[in-house]
Amino acid sequence: MKLFSFWRSLATFRVRIALNLKGLKPEVEFVDLIKGEQCSAAFASVNPLMVIPALIDGDGPPLFESLAIIEYLDECYPRPPLLPSDPKGRARVRGLSQIVACDAHPLVVPRVRNFLQHELKLDEASRMKWIHHWITEALKALEAHLSRDPRTGRFCHGDEPTMADLCVVSHAAGAKLFDCDASAFPTVARIVETCLEIPAFADAHPLRQPGAPKAA
Repeated sequence: MKLFSFWRSLATFRVRIALNLKGLKPEVEFVDLIKGEQCSAAFASVNPLMVIPALIDGDGPPLFESLAIIEYLDECYPRPPLLPSDPKGRARVRGLSQIVACDAHPLVVPRVRNFLQHELKLDEASRMKWIHHWITEALKALEAHLSRDPRTGRFCHGDEPTMADLCVVSHAAGAKLFDCDASAFPTVARIVETCLEIPAFADAHPLRQPGAPKAA
């Protein structure tokens, strides 16, 4: 098994947590997003969209997109499960996950930030306003869902981590990386704090990966 990763990639953060929870230790190949290594011909042959993560598990083509990879891991390595056993529970966990992975995170990734800067000529203040807006919109939605639904427990859905927790933790990490104020979202903060007490989450954190800047 091989994971294509970069310390700052929030999508790969989600997958690293899943791998850790499953007790899987893949070979890691680093793709430096800051240097643009994802745009190389070599990596484009792995993922034509030129984004990470990507995962190779045995024979066959690489797997791509973080939620698809996480669900693949959950099907092939089912303990501990990352999706509930009931259809409505699975739908809820997938929905919470997609708020992050489909609706918010894609709007702040490097290729979008670069397009805003180089093609639309937005200055840094305008780009940060864009980033903070979409991060905050997702936090608002997550807080509303999590605080109102009795199915929320210690974690996003009940008292064991699910795929939703992987996504919420990655979103909170992104908010911190971009200095986005998340103080108005106490349920999200409580769940993130609970998750990061678990080594599988804490060890996957971007700032604990090779190549990450050292803490001040």
